[in-house]
Amino acid sequence: MDFAQPGTNLKSDSKVRGNRLRRLSGAAKIAPDKQYTLEEAVALVKSMPAAKFDQAVDLSFRLGVDPKHADQMVRGTVILPHGSGASKKVLVIATGEKMKEAEKAGADHVGGVEMVQKIQEGWLDFDAVVATPDTMKDVGRLGKILGPKGLMPNPKTGTVSFDVAKAVQEIKAGKVEFRVDKTSIIHVPFGKSSFEEKKLLDNARALVAAVLRAKPPTAKGKYLRSAYVSSSMSPSVRLDLGSLEALA
Repeated sequence: MDFAQPGTNLKSDSKVRGNRLRRLSGAAKIAPDKQYTLEEAVALVKSMPAAKFDQAVDLSFRLGVDPKHADQMVRGTVILPHGSGASKKVLVIATGEKMKEAEKAGADHVGGVEMVQKIQEGWLDFDAVVATPDTMKDVGRLGKILGPKGLMPNPKTGTVSFDVAKAVQEIKAGKVEFRVDKTSIIHVPFGKSSFEEKKLLDNARALVAAVLRAKPPTAKGKYLRSAYVSSSMSPSVRLDLGSLEALA
């Protein structure tokens, strides 16, 4: 009879083995040298072995840009037709009547510039931040805290605005932000594995189109270098770039 060695976490080992087997089972369905259309890739990821939770389904792009140059930064937003499947807590930093508008629109947290100090003290119980332009002098001090987390309000993404109601409603409706990282990669969730295949496809097409439209004028050569679809626990499925570029 075998006995576990002292200190062995059997539950943890079993989970690791389960994850490994799930990935191997999924990988067996993917042709190594094939590039799939978006429709084929989504269907393939949907057919992968299920996990014990509702997995996020993601799109990853490698772009032909150099993000070290400000004029080649790729950043934008897109409202997914069927939402992302994630419930986002929205913080609004505003003044006067705009605070009431934010509350009425469904913001989870609403406050004035005192929220800046609260965040500086370590409070981060939110997933998105909207700020009115008149508060940005104070909110700007949060750049080092919110910037690395992708939470800093920005006019380009509609999160610095006096129309706080619209900003909150768009985020709640499934608006997601994408931004190229220092390795020229964009990684964005566009739904959950529980979504119907058609809803995932609608969301994916909207996201691809938005990334293609965000191509900087200064980008030279091929813009879209590679792209993949995957879920939280599945291997990645490589996409055919020609079929994606047709969505621009």
